[in-house]
Amino acid sequence: MKKILLVILVGSLSYSLTHGQAQFAIGVKAGPNFAKIDGSSSAVENYKNRTGFHGGAFALIKLTKIGIQPELLFSQQGSKVTFNSGDGEANFDYINIPIILKLYTVAGINLQVGPQFGFLSGGEVKRTINGITTVQKAKDYYKGSDLSAALGLGWDLPFGLTIDARYNLGLSKINGGQNSDESKNQVIQVSLGYKLIKIGK
Repeated sequence: MKKILLVILVGSLSYSLTHGQAQFAIGVKAGPNFAKIDGSSSAVENYKNRTGFHGGAFALIKLTKIGIQPELLFSQQGSKVTFNSGDGEANFDYINIPIILKLYTVAGINLQVGPQFGFLSGGEVKRTINGITTVQKAKDYYKGSDLSAALGLGWDLPFGLTIDARYNLGLSKINGGQNSDESKNQVIQVSLGYKLIKIGK
């Protein structure tokens, strides 16, 4: 039964691509991150933005006005923080997998929404307290996984170019252990992409 359904799905997609009703594309994208931690710890007076970078690949399956776009991205996130007795930086490296639903309006402009699954791959936490600086691995303080809701606006331009502006709102607490701080990721991304392979319109 599963094989029959798979054959029907592949056949339907092939027919849609052949008759110009669908599009399949594979591309790359990259751009700046404007990241911040949303935290509730009383020991932290202020969280400030950390500017980073994201980049990776995407695939797009578009059927008329609706598209599904899974992505695989490397993303630099975190925040600069000010403590009661010092300051520091939380620099995170994530591998993110957004699965984006794209709703197309006119001229390639689209609304974007979907979940993003993140995996902490590296980074460091630097603290300077009373003039003494310590550096430790981010994995010693923060969870290895993260869940966010992605909301954005995109524009599929001619010649395979794409522009995206997206806000990733953290849904899960990223602090590990018994830390009571309800810290969550918040990231604004601006991306420029290019479709390397494009089949259909």
